Amino acid sequence: MNESLFACRSNVKFFLASLALACAAAVATVAQNGSMSPYQDEKDGVNAGGKWMEFQSEDKMTGAKKVRFELLADNYFREDPDYKPRVELFCTNGKLALSDFNPGVRLPPPNRPGFWGQPQLEVMVRIDDTHSYHGWNWERDHFLSMDKGTTRGLIGSQVFKVELPTRSGRQIAEFSPAGLNIDEVHHACDITPKKPSKD
Repeated sequence: MNESLFACRSNVKFFLASLALACAAAVATVAQNGSMSPYQDEKDGVNAGGKWMEFQSEDKMTGAKKVRFELLADNYFREDPDYKPRVELFCTNGKLALSDFNPGVRLPPPNRPGFWGQPQLEVMVRIDDTHSYHGWNWERDHFLSMDKGTTRGLIGSQVFKVELPTRSGRQIAEFSPAGLNIDEVHHACDITPKKPSKD
């Protein structure tokens, strides 16, 4: 009786150890090749080349095909070490709808007006060996809407950095955008890379 109980316990331990190993392998595979989506009705992400992730969804009412490309920063801002800054491209039915920069922290108030008077925050952007200043539309103190020129420079670059004022001083979000599947972005968003001018 004791021997069969011992054998049963051994089998259970072996099963649980095997299950834990299988779960760890599955998590490692997702970490390398995919990412769970934080949005309802959006498919889990797949690698879009380099450090980029691609997420797909469909509008329930219109049937519009939506694709979101996401790139996380290599660093954190001081206010929140658990949420990295990120850039996201939102595309609908094969066209770029919006590209934004989310710093992962609450933004300071806007510091300049846009052409139509919309609130903007001025940022400094580095794309490879060029840098320039941009006024990005300030959206609900959580993210900035990037201009199309910066977006086109970003998708073909090796180095991308954004310096902006935050509530704890100026900080720089550093990205490694190399490796993005440009053909997939062109298909989903109808945009192509364009190097920024040094003038």
